[in-house]
Amino acid sequence: MTIDDTERGIRLRAGDAELTVRPDQGARISSLTVGGLELLRQGDRFGSFVMAPWCGRTRQGRFRDGARDHQLPQDAGPHAIHGTVRGRPWRTVRADERSVALVCELTDPWPYAGAVTQLVELAEDGSGVTLTLGIETADNSFPAQAGWHPWFLRQLTPGGREVEIDFTAAWQEERGDDHLPTGHRVAPKPGPWDDCFGMPDGVDVTLTWPGQLELKVGSRAEWVVVYDELPEAVCVEPQSGPPNGLNTHPRLVTRLEPLEVSTRWDWRLA
Repeated sequence: MTIDDTERGIRLRAGDAELTVRPDQGARISSLTVGGLELLRQGDRFGSFVMAPWCGRTRQGRFRDGARDHQLPQDAGPHAIHGTVRGRPWRTVRADERSVALVCELTDPWPYAGAVTQLVELAEDGSGVTLTLGIETADNSFPAQAGWHPWFLRQLTPGGREVEIDFTAAWQEERGDDHLPTGHRVAPKPGPWDDCFGMPDGVDVTLTWPGQLELKVGSRAEWVVVYDELPEAVCVEPQSGPPNGLNTHPRLVTRLEPLEVSTRWDWRLA
C-alpha cells in the first residue's frame, strides 16, 4: 500500500489488480487496472465517484422531511444531482495494502449533521473489489440515499471490441422528459439507456469486453441506473433508491439505523 500526496492518491494492489483512491477528490476511484488494462474512464469528473446523501437527480432540488421543506443547489438544470460529497476532500481513517477507509462530514448545503463513510477492499487474490458506503446522523434523523457512479470504458484498448452489457431487470422506471421517474413501472426496454431499473433480488449486471475481460457488478441494493449514451464510456450505478428517491422512496437514517449499502465488482481476464 502506498499513501502518496493528494495529487496521486492511495494505491491498493492485489494479484494483477491495482486501484487508486483520491481522498482529495471525493474518495473517487480514479483508476482500476486489471492485468494492465485500465477499466475506468480517466479525468476529474470520471473514474467511480460516490453519490450521497442522494443519488441521481432530486426534482427541482427540493425534498420534504416531515413538515419541513428543504432546498438543495440546482446544479443539473432545474434539479440537484448526485449528492454533496463527490467533490469534497475526505479524511483517510486507515489504509493497508488492500483496503482503505475514508470519511466525509455532511455539511452545508445538506441541512443535517452527519457523515458518509466509504470502505474499499480489494480481494486478496485481486479478483474483485468490495465497496461499502455508510451514512450516519450526528443528531436528527433524515432521509438519504447512497450509491456509486462508475464510468467504465467502452473500449479497453484502441481498436478493441466494445463492451456488452447484460442484465435482467424486473422493471424499468418510466422516464419523463425531465429525466426523472414518472412513478410508473414498465417492462425493460432495449438501450440506449439513461434509465433506472428495479432488481428486487439484488443488482446483477455483467459487462463483457469480448476477448479481454468480464466484470460482474453485484449488490444487495435493489436499484441500478444504466447509462450508455456516450461513445467513450458506460455507467452501471448500484444505489439504495431511484432518482428523486428522497421524495419517492425515502430511507430514514437514525442514530440506531444508519444507511449501509455495498457493491461487489468481480472480474476475470479472457
